[in-house]
Amino acid sequence: MEGRWFSVDEIANYLGIKRDTVYKWISERQMPGHKIGRLWKFDKKEVDGWVKSSGANDHQPTSTGVANGKAALQ
Repeated sequence: MEGRWFSVDEIANYLGIKRDTVYKWISERQMPGHKIGRLWKFDKKEVDGWVKSSGANDHQPTSTGVANGKAALQ
């Protein structure tokens, strides 16, 4: 791994998601991350590759209340 490690907050900000979503994806073993001690760290290139391979598509939270092309019921 080259370059610097990204923290949970930094990678969440980079992806435009909440840090809770990062932890959810980690717990589902979907998002590439490395646990160093008690902290999670991320390689930007690994995360970019995961996103490009559609890794985040099925797990992206909806912020508009619309899922799968249909309005969510309140």
